[in-house]
Amino acid sequence: MSRESLILIGMPGAGKSTLGILLAKELGLDFLDTDVAIQVKEGDTLQHILETRGYLELRAVEEAVLLETDCHQKVIATGGSAVYSQKGMEYLKSCGPVVYLEVPLDELRRRIHNYETRGIARRPDQSFAELFEERAALYRQYADITVRCDDHGPGEVIEQVMQALKYS
Repeated sequence: MSRESLILIGMPGAGKSTLGILLAKELGLDFLDTDVAIQVKEGDTLQHILETRGYLELRAVEEAVLLETDCHQKVIATGGSAVYSQKGMEYLKSCGPVVYLEVPLDELRRRIHNYETRGIARRPDQSFAELFEERAALYRQYADITVRCDDHGPGEVIEQVMQALKYS
């Protein structure tokens, strides 16, 4: 593989941050978690930004962070809502392949117990299932590679990603 970047997308709870760090080690690349970058830039947590400024403002901040990110030679774990920014995703796709870490809704429900307080950019009336359906279509739209992550440990997922990269 060249030294291009690798972009991870998927729902909250899919394992983007955890797998991103492991993939960065495997590939010898830097690692960036855009949720952390947002919090550092804003000096605030995602949840507090949501509560005080609303989900659309959080998405706007996220887009700004995506567009100002040096996305070269990095594994980038995006926030689950990054796919709402067409400009942001087009920029990230120009830096390397986009990998959708796909996890079924029932498994995500097992993994996420703090839906209301996790800082997930969503409409206030939106259920987790509705959010899942809305985002799944966007993840599929932007993905160059899709890897199922529900019945595999981190090592197996990384192996699948590495195999897919060799043939993409």
